[in-house]
Amino acid sequence: MLKKNLTQRFICCLISSYLFIKIILFPVSDTIHSEINPLRHIAIIMDGNGRWAKKKSLPTIAGHKAGAEAARRITEAAAKNNVEYLTLYTFSTENWKRDERWINELFGLLSWYLENEIKSLHKNNVRLKAIGDRRRLPTQIQKHLTKAEEKTKDNTGITVVLALSYSGRDEIIRAANNIIKDAKNGTLDSVDGASFEKYLDTHTIPDPDLFIRTSGEKRISNYLLWQIAYTELVFSDVLWPDFTEEHFEKAVYEFKNRERRYGLDVI
Repeated sequence: MLKKNLTQRFICCLISSYLFIKIILFPVSDTIHSEINPLRHIAIIMDGNGRWAKKKSLPTIAGHKAGAEAARRITEAAAKNNVEYLTLYTFSTENWKRDERWINELFGLLSWYLENEIKSLHKNNVRLKAIGDRRRLPTQIQKHLTKAEEKTKDNTGITVVLALSYSGRDEIIRAANNIIKDAKNGTLDSVDGASFEKYLDTHTIPDPDLFIRTSGEKRISNYLLWQIAYTELVFSDVLWPDFTEEHFEKAVYEFKNRERRYGLDVI
């Protein structure tokens, strides 16, 4: 009996010593987590604008306006967290199937922001890029995008990437067609992962570290299918117009406390 009690006390002492060393002497700080999980690129599906407007008995475009303000808010929050790239799913290839009035209102709002907000973006050292099949976009939107990209190309702050007329499958198909073209021209003999990525819209951008989708939906929805192979996914029930810096920080905190293995065992 005495031997059993001594053994139990010895085990308790070991556990107490371990916890003291682990928690008091060598706590895992946010800095260490940051080194383990560097957060360079965040990709967001900004979902819930229409439902937000409907809940408030407002027209759908009001939800998109509120969503644009949320995008500005989260861009600032991402910059504070030293995020290098923020990709926003703005208009998917599937969205072309929606009502024409909805599409025209959205592009009207986007055109206004691109024309009027570019000075603010440039002043704040933000670089703007766009991915997707821009050939399908209205001519005015294409002009605004080209002008904004040119004006901000040398900025060294956060890069905001607008995914416009974009879907992951469409991007891969366009890449495959360009590969076939180069193969026929004799400029390409074989393809591996690295060479394939050069044909993607995102070839100059690192893969996302964190994917966030708002509004409670838990789907990828054809977004960056190649790029998110090892991306950490966070889903929020908050509608996008209500998504605040606090919600963003919560997603970042969750990311930093995950263990990223990339298919490998952790020793």
